Amino acid sequence: MDSPSSRSLYRFAVLTALATLGLIGMGGLVTSKGVGMAVPDWPTSFGYNMFALPVDQWFHGGVFDEHTHRLWASTVGLLVVVLTRWLGGSPSRRWLLLTGGMELAAGWGLLSLGPAWRGAGYFLCGIGGVVLLAGLAWFRSAPASAPLPALGWTAFGLVQLQGLLGGLRVVLDQWTLGNVTLGLLLGLIHGCLGQGFFVLLGVIAWRLSPARGRQSGAAMRSGTGGGCVSFWIGAGAALVVFQLVLGAAMRHQHAGLAIPDFPMAYGRWWPALDAEALVRYNQHRTDESTVTAFQILLQMAHRAGAMAALAAIALAWRTSVRRYGRGSGIARGTALWLALAVVQALLGATILWTNKAADVATAHVVLGAMTLLTGTLLILVVRKLRVSEPTEASRIPVPALAHPVAR
Repeated sequence: MDSPSSRSLYRFAVLTALATLGLIGMGGLVTSKGVGMAVPDWPTSFGYNMFALPVDQWFHGGVFDEHTHRLWASTVGLLVVVLTRWLGGSPSRRWLLLTGGMELAAGWGLLSLGPAWRGAGYFLCGIGGVVLLAGLAWFRSAPASAPLPALGWTAFGLVQLQGLLGGLRVVLDQWTLGNVTLGLLLGLIHGCLGQGFFVLLGVIAWRLSPARGRQSGAAMRSGTGGGCVSFWIGAGAALVVFQLVLGAAMRHQHAGLAIPDFPMAYGRWWPALDAEALVRYNQHRTDESTVTAFQILLQMAHRAGAMAALAAIALAWRTSVRRYGRGSGIARGTALWLALAVVQALLGATILWTNKAADVATAHVVLGAMTLLTGTLLILVVRKLRVSEPTEASRIPVPALAHPVAR
């Protein structure tokens, strides 16, 4: 029902998703500038409470970017707690009270174990206090329709996991797991999970949208038989996920400039990777970093993945036009998706042409998240259409039974 309360909830969900998109941009900026360790402690900042860091300590050595990222993340966490409470309605209060109490107790317990556990203890105490306040907030409201309350609780868990991963990435930066630096591994997981978290919030906002039902109905009336469309949309979305994972790996492996030219690679369509070639590449680099064969292969895989994703999304658009018509919602959605993918590819090339300008690299990360969300929403729309469409058997006209004629 399109009530003022439901419209307000929808707008709040959109606000939360947009704030998360901004957080992804801040994270990409921090990684692009290489200032993820500008504030070396967590959850404190240079020993201060995160929210009480003196202003004169913000403006040196990348502290502004990293500290702003932390504060923005805290804001997103607060928004998600409120969204969870709103989606769950009044029944969610008892679960928030229980969860907040458990987190607060766990935090106090960790603080009593000594200085080594102080960071995690403060983290849990802070989260537990916010969750308790949300549970204590009394306003009568009915829960949203399923599965929205469950999706809200999933977002609630993910935002806390994201905060923990971001903090551990700082605390465990120099630890190693075999030959892998634990900080880099946690950073990679943190970056990929952030994209999934944004998509989840986007799906919540889409399900709350008053226009969702009208759009689905209009698209359903525009055509049938979307199996091929569904396949290419799914393939395109899977390739976008693959690209985002590769992109995160490149950022954390500092492989964004492992190949400095484009569309060629060291003057060839496929670069040589023998030891002599690697020595030659490193002799001509303008910075002090050393490129490895793995970094070069990682970037080449990212380039190939971009071509494959573009091809799949173009086929999704073409088949949607043929099945549903150029003016249908599905065709317009896939056209938007294709436009995002083309701009995303151009930004990827511009990163190399500008020697990895931080703003360009950040825009590339943000647009990647938007591309993934668009593909996910298209999958959900097409799935709903396929469920709603009549089967082939039901389209066969059934002859009317002859009415018995009295003899």
